[in-house]
Amino acid sequence: MSSSEESFSEGELSEGELSDDLGYGYGTFATTSFDQYFTRNHKSTRTSKNTFSSLLAPLTAGQYTSAIEQSTCKNEIKVPWLGTGRDLLFSRLLVQLEEGFSLLLYGAGSKREVLNALAKRIHRRRRDVIVVNAFNPGFAIKDLLASIESIPTLQESEITQASGSGIEAQTRRIYRSFASSEQKLYLVIHNIDALAMRKPQAQSCLSVLASNPRIHIVASADSIAFPHLWSLADIFSHKPAVENDGPVIAMSKGYSWLFHDVTTLLPYDFETAHADRSSIKGASQAASSRGQKDLPGTTATGLMTETAARHILASVTQKAKKLFALLGTGQLENTAEAEASSGGNAQQDSLQIAFDYSMLFNVARENFVATNDTAMRALMAEFKDHGLMASVTQTAGGEAVWIPLGKDALTKLVHEVSE
Repeated sequence: MSSSEESFSEGELSEGELSDDLGYGYGTFATTSFDQYFTRNHKSTRTSKNTFSSLLAPLTAGQYTSAIEQSTCKNEIKVPWLGTGRDLLFSRLLVQLEEGFSLLLYGAGSKREVLNALAKRIHRRRRDVIVVNAFNPGFAIKDLLASIESIPTLQESEITQASGSGIEAQTRRIYRSFASSEQKLYLVIHNIDALAMRKPQAQSCLSVLASNPRIHIVASADSIAFPHLWSLADIFSHKPAVENDGPVIAMSKGYSWLFHDVTTLLPYDFETAHADRSSIKGASQAASSRGQKDLPGTTATGLMTETAARHILASVTQKAKKLFALLGTGQLENTAEAEASSGGNAQQDSLQIAFDYSMLFNVARENFVATNDTAMRALMAEFKDHGLMASVTQTAGGEAVWIPLGKDALTKLVHEVSE
């Protein structure tokens, strides 16, 4: 027997034969692919906690401003849209608007200066122009509709005086008002790909307005995936033709976009003014609420957005939803009492609107949500991990819990969960 050969005594198996017999398909016991998957992947994965944001402290506001002022690259930028080529660009854009197209400007850098200059040129022609800052966290599509209906010449129209205050009713009134008159409206929208403009209701409303031959839209987009916001039918649709300045009969939807690369390489200082630009994660300048504001789906004030809260509630159990409704109801009652005594500023003070933990536990036990403290903490952990619930220390030293949501958003979500 050579040295490379192996000999085994009776009843002794090699390592390869042993593993085959344990279920990898070649021995006595044959396992399924389902069992093999869990056999090979039973070990937990390890993730490093050494994140870059924890190793490097964020810049202060003063350090950020000083670094921007000392930067020399901004003086070396030579973009044709910022010089003599602006007149040529604007002339081309205005012609395309009159031909019935909506214009979307994209490219690296802030395009706010270009859009505002275009809005001023249109306004000098005695046209109605509305500039929309969609990047503002507090913006909503109803604000845009209210601004349109506040145009003096539009307020005199009998159509705008019709009943109905919903977004759909407002959209129909505005469409019919411009469809039955010779008046034109220009909407200049900064960041049409902002979160507020991505909602289906906002997109539906805007597509109806864009399809009106007398309403023209010029917008900017900064997300690399902005074309996916619309279907091909919305992008390539055409506005209905109007002959001899007659009325528009049919109401349609669509944008009829023309895309323009307007790269400026300018910083997004104004667009990001609501956020902490010195932090990689957008952390708050206030140390007391830094952990809450670091979470995705929160606003500049540290409050959770309604959309983010709805996604979290959709993924928790029924008992957790019931706990959310109980806490939200108690918090709304505290908010009403605090507003009555402080003139409506209680929403900013979590100590005034937070609900005492012991009281919340008693209410949860009475409603068969949690029978002990361990179960209660487990339900609360699901929300705390996602930033939808936070704990504060009361003045007397006890623990209180609150939901970082605005009053209107919390009222709406508590009503939905309760139903």
